[in-house]
Amino acid sequence: MPFWEAAKEGRLLVKRCTDCGETHYYPRDICPHCLSANTAWVESAGKGEIYSYSTMGKDDARYTLAYVTLDEGVTMLTNLVDCDPATLAIGHRVQVVFKPSDGGYPVPMFTAS
Repeated sequence: MPFWEAAKEGRLLVKRCTDCGETHYYPRDICPHCLSANTAWVESAGKGEIYSYSTMGKDDARYTLAYVTLDEGVTMLTNLVDCDPATLAIGHRVQVVFKPSDGGYPVPMFTAS
């Protein structure tokens, strides 16, 4: 799948509908806006802002889930990593980083920029 191959190269891909022009994430073959099957992969700049977030857990088991709205307009559920949750705020600028996974492909996550 192109999404995971790009992730191995440190690139974030999203889908754009060639009929209505809307960008969407998570990547799927059918546009959720107009139901067209005419979609194409486009590379995201990987920059956006925190729409919402929540930090859970304690000490070494602490993690932060967030909705990040990319500059391309789509909002994705992700993790915020490599940053102090106490310094985060709604609207804070973030950028994509790729973290290894047990499945072999790196997973896009975000850190404060």
